[in-house]
Amino acid sequence: MEQTSNRYLAQAPIVPLMLKFAVPCTLSLLVSSLYNIVDQIFIGWGVGYLGNGATNVVFPITVIALAAALMIGDGCAAFLSICQGKKDTETAHRSVGNAILMLLLCSVVLVALFALFRDPILAAFGATENNLPYAIDYFSVIIIGIPFYIFTNGLNSIIRADGSPKFAMISTLVGCVMNVILDPIAIFLLDWGVTGAALATIAGQIVSAILGIVYLFRTRSFRLRKESFRPRWSLLTKILPLGVSSLLTQVSIVIIMGVMNTTLVKYGALSKYGADIPMTVMGIVMKVFQIIIAFVVGIAAGCQPIVGYNYGAGNGRRVRQIFKTMMLAEAVVGVVAPSPFRYFRCRSFPSLAARATSTMSLPPMPSAYIFLPFCSAASTRR
Repeated sequence: MEQTSNRYLAQAPIVPLMLKFAVPCTLSLLVSSLYNIVDQIFIGWGVGYLGNGATNVVFPITVIALAAALMIGDGCAAFLSICQGKKDTETAHRSVGNAILMLLLCSVVLVALFALFRDPILAAFGATENNLPYAIDYFSVIIIGIPFYIFTNGLNSIIRADGSPKFAMISTLVGCVMNVILDPIAIFLLDWGVTGAALATIAGQIVSAILGIVYLFRTRSFRLRKESFRPRWSLLTKILPLGVSSLLTQVSIVIIMGVMNTTLVKYGALSKYGADIPMTVMGIVMKVFQIIIAFVVGIAAGCQPIVGYNYGAGNGRRVRQIFKTMMLAEAVVGVVAPSPFRYFRCRSFPSLAARATSTMSLPPMPSAYIFLPFCSAASTRR
């Protein structure tokens, strides 16, 4: 292995280099958002809107797990890139080993906390009397996959920083495809409902985690050794602060979802729609919006290894150029991305919307045009 294997990060033209890293990262996030949407469609068809509402209640715990994964993974990725720029391979492999230990430790702690405080957590995120049984079923299975979910997402950031963004994309893609294949089998063929959907999800997470472990034996810029996994607080104090911004971003999403869900449940119960439908619709709309988030986060996360390497190498001017180019790309996404959603929102399934809202004996809702593909109005079976 050459210590200079990532030297091209300081030499290649900026735009092609950004595309090399940002495109696979964006595609992996896009695939994840799309398989979440497909997952909701299968649950809606097979279980009903109460199943969709239950997954919306449980979804914040996966965001909490993602927050921990990204704090460690993004922090280690940034520190690893800086070490690469400095040609400090010894610190590099130790930082990755310590990050892996932290990912495993956080997994154990979070699973224990989720299991102990299941009922208060579900109540805090808007569980209702109607969707609570579905939420408990989904929650009880989904927490089993939390360690694999944390490990995969944390390690993918490190893999991208190691110069293998395509591998990170493939590991995510394989897990997503596994989930999409198993979803209809578990929900329709085996009739396992939301439990089957959760089992399909964790199966995909396990496959992605296995691929991540395989990659650790073929890394490009470092080699893991026994001493890599010796805990070093001095390293963790450098790694974790670099991931705090990722942590705060995800935590803010959790807070917003908690407030939004409980508000919709409280005031929705006073409306003609009831408590469950408004919260379910909002959860689906938020998952659709993840398509835009995939582009925004994908560009930024894809540029991180390039910025970190050049910062470590002392190329301040190149870092500023990359930052300006990245912000321009983000601005373009911000202007262009909402347009398709605005255009298709009121043009999708107009006749179905009228028929479905009639079946539900409810007046038409603007969000019904997004909500319709995800659930059958009459399907509320358990």
